[in-house]
Amino acid sequence: MIGPVMVGPSSSHTAGACRLGLLARHLLGERPRRVEFGLHGSFAKTVLGHGTHLALTAGVLGLRPDDERLKESLALAEKEGLEVVFKEVALGDVHPNTVRIALGGGEGADHGDGELPGRGVGAGL
Repeated sequence: MIGPVMVGPSSSHTAGACRLGLLARHLLGERPRRVEFGLHGSFAKTVLGHGTHLALTAGVLGLRPDDERLKESLALAEKEGLEVVFKEVALGDVHPNTVRIALGGGEGADHGDGELPGRGVGAGL
């Protein structure tokens, strides 16, 4: 079987989640200072077992799904001063692997906030 190059265990809950965090970081356009992950459905139920919390955080830090540091992402976030919050949310009739990512940038008028919904659909996407 050929699959994505990634730190496992799950292509949707780990690799896909990491890519979602990475996309959110790029869309913000700056180093985030805080992030809140609203986890829905399967993402909320299996967050610890599949490492979804580590993968989402790793992505927001700028790590790729194949970076071995993914497993240490919460410690890296603390070291970088990134405030990370996880909440279980009900988002209605959406894909079960859905997350709402709310990012905050630095201080001042030229720094922004952003929110992005995303879903991990498998194959590292």
